[in-house]
Amino acid sequence: MLSAGLTVLGLSRFQFAMTTVFHYFFVPFSIGLAIVVAVMETVYAVNKDETYKKMAQFWGKIFLYSFAVGVVTGIIQEFQFGMNWSEYSRFMGDIFGAPLAIEALAAFFLESTFIGLWMFTWDRFKPGIHALFIWLVAFGSSLSAIWILAANSFMQNPVGFAINKSTGRVVMTSFGAVVSNPQLWLEFPHVLMGAGITASFVVAGASAWRLLKKDHESFYRKSMNVALIIGLIASLGSIASGDMQTRFLIKQQPMKFAAMEGLYKNSTNKGDWAVYSSFNTKQHKTTSSLEVPYVLNILSYHKLTGTVKGQNAVNKEMHATYDKKFGKDMNYYVPTKTLFWSFRLMAVSGGLFALVAIIGLFFNRKKSQMIMRQRWFLYIMGLMLWLPFLANTAGWFITEFGRYPWVVYGLLTIADAVSPTSTVTGLLFTNIVYFLLFAGLGLVMIILSHRVLKAGPDSVETNGYSTEDHNEGKVEDPYGTEAFNHD
Repeated sequence: MLSAGLTVLGLSRFQFAMTTVFHYFFVPFSIGLAIVVAVMETVYAVNKDETYKKMAQFWGKIFLYSFAVGVVTGIIQEFQFGMNWSEYSRFMGDIFGAPLAIEALAAFFLESTFIGLWMFTWDRFKPGIHALFIWLVAFGSSLSAIWILAANSFMQNPVGFAINKSTGRVVMTSFGAVVSNPQLWLEFPHVLMGAGITASFVVAGASAWRLLKKDHESFYRKSMNVALIIGLIASLGSIASGDMQTRFLIKQQPMKFAAMEGLYKNSTNKGDWAVYSSFNTKQHKTTSSLEVPYVLNILSYHKLTGTVKGQNAVNKEMHATYDKKFGKDMNYYVPTKTLFWSFRLMAVSGGLFALVAIIGLFFNRKKSQMIMRQRWFLYIMGLMLWLPFLANTAGWFITEFGRYPWVVYGLLTIADAVSPTSTVTGLLFTNIVYFLLFAGLGLVMIILSHRVLKAGPDSVETNGYSTEDHNEGKVEDPYGTEAFNHD
């Protein structure tokens, strides 16, 4: 991004990437953690085991922190549309406005309302009714994701629109087409599975670090077990949904798919898949590669035969299609190195998550103490706490960088979408401010989460109040300032 130089376009792109990446650290985490907490509380509602109630309250604290940071960073991200991408906002307003309005008025209000009910009513409703509140929070979070992805999916695969000839802007002609966009219903399950992976491996990883200290073994082993079951289901779902989405790209965004596979030339019928490749991006060619035969065809078409178009062929097709409107000087090649390695990081991570979840569930069997003797595995599990964030970011890189040079695929270029009034000086200032703000928010989130973990599950009694407040005779909610008061 910064290779574009200190220009309005380069700095605008960097700022949007920075805000989106940071925001996307917390979106899948909070969506997934709401589901993990909901499962824990549902188990309590069914079997009345107080440990699961304590688990829901304990991990719920970290969920609330992530939700708060996600809201703040989401608001900052939306500022970008007016600050640096006003031409995009004018062009897309009729399409983009409706999903965002519905997300704010319906999904976010649902989410926020039931978060409040869930926080403050632990002893005022029956366990099953109270568990329903957190499920509605999880549903609201997922509903928010659908409406945001509906807008993003239009940018990837425009449907249900017409161009207003007098203004040159897109106008929605079919709301049904926008919300039934096949890109949306391939993208949403993959995002939801990624959310489940993120939350489950954070809970499992944090539990592993506490087990290494032999802290509340029963509590953290049960937390790990719930998390790994969800993580295994989400991992397998992510692999399946990712496969469907990738196969859709072969026809819908062939340049993106070719870059993901490191293809400049058309593949051969043998379907060699590159484990490793190096590229000369200026000359648009592969300089070296380690390949496995037939794997590309199996991944692309689920059979041994077939060919995939390379970037050079796709580039010629795109020039033939778009030169009349956008000129012959357009560059349709995408950042090949970024997409190639991002795809491999994401794909390998998906398989690794499933494998680690299976091993972890085996070691952590109910009547076995094997997990406590496998310190090497607990270290691996603890380190994997960070991998979902890298994998999610890699997925976002593929989604967004892969449609270069478009903001709206085939309709609006990145260069035409930037605000004409933005300045280099202003963008440098806001980039620095946003970076410091995000770094501060991230640090606060880590510190607060660490304090919750260090305080331990005993900081939350099964009546919903912290041990400190209960001992002092106070009546406080468990999600007030208690986490700040532990060293």
